Amino acid sequence: MSHDSLNALSSTQRETVRSALVAAFGSDSVGAVTPVAGGITTASTFRLESRGRPYLLRVEGEPSPLRNPHQYVSMRIATEAGIAPAIHYIDEAARIVVIDFIEQQPLKTYPGGPRALAQALGELFSRVQATPVFPYYVNYADIVARLFAHVRRTGLFAAGLLDAHVERVEVIREAYDAGSTRLVSSHNDATPGNILFDGERLWLIDWETACRNDPLVDAAIVLDHFARSQELEDVLLKTWFGRAPDEALRARLALIRALTRLYYAGVMLSASAAASWVTDDADLSAPTPQQFRLAIDEGRLKRGATETMHILGKMFLASFFTGVAPPGFADTV
Repeated sequence: MSHDSLNALSSTQRETVRSALVAAFGSDSVGAVTPVAGGITTASTFRLESRGRPYLLRVEGEPSPLRNPHQYVSMRIATEAGIAPAIHYIDEAARIVVIDFIEQQPLKTYPGGPRALAQALGELFSRVQATPVFPYYVNYADIVARLFAHVRRTGLFAAGLLDAHVERVEVIREAYDAGSTRLVSSHNDATPGNILFDGERLWLIDWETACRNDPLVDAAIVLDHFARSQELEDVLLKTWFGRAPDEALRARLALIRALTRLYYAGVMLSASAAASWVTDDADLSAPTPQQFRLAIDEGRLKRGATETMHILGKMFLASFFTGVAPPGFADTV
């Protein structure tokens, strides 16, 4: 079995892939293996054809110290609930999976427009949280603080520049723990690239971070990307939780939104630091979301480029303090 598209993988990974494809498809031929780009992940994904239909092959990258060891358990639960695409092969030790490939349509084409999409998302994530509970991994505020501590250690920013952020995250951690609630199954990375529309319904993919978590973590992430008005926010939350949001829910949601924004700042800035393109940055200024999108549209910033990630990370840092929603990933990553 020879597929040039797999040459980017290590020899060990290629051999594992060969074994996986034989286990999944037996003697049936596998053809048209093509890379699938998108997202901020170290995983390698490929679209392949077999038995006259498409599948997705996903090979995890080098595991990080923050790797979630329960992702495949969570994926199985979500698949059994009809929330994630069907699994055709999985090897947790080798960190490889073959699933149905979803031929996606743009989310903006969802019938009924943004309001209907907000309602559908509320229904989808309500189903996620109603599944048999995913395994517990880590306190969410702790993982955010650990990721941010990593960013500070990289030398990406000048010494002391992020001290105010550290002070604020400690205050938020205390409030988060003091208001802790029943934990539920959570995806924890509900960005537009992980929510697929096949023309009829929504699917969730990429369960790398899925584990038991506060029920408002997924809500905070989804709201930042899909409900950027009070009307849409109300529709989504009422559908999701079965009741209109009260002051207590909104107060905790604001707290958790700060954490999710700092988490994505950490993701973006870790990617920037890994590229080793700048150190001791002493400037935290960031463009507005409108200025950022204009720079993307005019080609002054390129989607997925290191500089773009760095600037986007600064925007999420600013949002952590101001509460102003950062730009959505759909148009920038």
